[in-house]
Amino acid sequence: MSRGLSTRGTVQILAGVLLQVQDGHLELAATDMELSLRAKLDGNVEGEGSAVVPGRLLTEIVRLLPEEQVVLEHRVEESTVYVTSGSSESRLRTYAVEDFPRLPDPATSALSTLEAEPLLDTISRVSRAASRDESRPVLTGILVRFEGSSLVMAATDSYRMAVKETSVGGSPPDLDAIVPARALDELRRIAAGAGEIQLGTLDNHVIFGVGDTWLTTRRIDGQFPNYRQLLPEAFEHEVKLPRDEFLDVIRRAAVMAQRSTPLRLRFAEGELTVSAQTQDIGEAREQMPIGFSGEPLEIGFNPVWLRDGIESVVEDELTLKLINALRPAVIAETSGDFWYLIMPIRLAG
Repeated sequence: MSRGLSTRGTVQILAGVLLQVQDGHLELAATDMELSLRAKLDGNVEGEGSAVVPGRLLTEIVRLLPEEQVVLEHRVEESTVYVTSGSSESRLRTYAVEDFPRLPDPATSALSTLEAEPLLDTISRVSRAASRDESRPVLTGILVRFEGSSLVMAATDSYRMAVKETSVGGSPPDLDAIVPARALDELRRIAAGAGEIQLGTLDNHVIFGVGDTWLTTRRIDGQFPNYRQLLPEAFEHEVKLPRDEFLDVIRRAAVMAQRSTPLRLRFAEGELTVSAQTQDIGEAREQMPIGFSGEPLEIGFNPVWLRDGIESVVEDELTLKLINALRPAVIAETSGDFWYLIMPIRLAG
């Protein structure tokens, strides 16, 4: 639950975890008003009630407890929760329960059940292309759209874009929303190893359920870029490359791409030369045979963005599609259901 706590210290209650005892369970909840998490735990429960305690402190205390069993005792008259395990006892002052935000209730939403693996795989392959720049909120999200029995996800930071189309079968929900990338990354963590995920919408929220754990996130308002229009219609070169070998060459050369120095890829008859040079540090150069023909072409890329695109490919072979040194390039799979567009960097000299 601590992953849902607010990192901003302006509103104290958002740094708290709600502990709520009802129907023989302990339910925990946390929210920063953009993302909320809640989960149920079984235990030997006496009475009912709720309390809000500092989330980070509770997390640290529980991590360091000496025994597997822990007793939580809420003493209402003291506004205190006691945390006891073995010979260890801690006391936490509580916050006002009435100040804790009311969270969306999954029980009031129409839910669809999806296989977890294809959904999580799609998230993992596009999420790294999402922006981390909060000044453009739309780009910090991932477009999640169901088209018939297909799920389409797209993410971009305006310098690269990843798009993945996945067949999900069943009866997918009617969803077309920009979902915060952070929330979907949290879903990957929560749902790792799960067989199914429940998905629904409620007002301006998207709800995900994994067993007794629920993640709720606000949609991001705005217009997501038209990813289909951004994909070039034609390319001058389409080069097939062994994914693992190409990735290893990129990783080795990238060691010398310091201080925002680009990687240089020079395509010539039958070979690719990957190089990087940083003044006062050093340089690296490596060649690999490829099926390229025509006039030589040299193009520069941000090494991290290029590596991210290659790592997102799961097939043994990828296709690198090129136009010229100044136009976008595309990394694509043979299946055609994943592509990664990357803007080049203008090379000096």
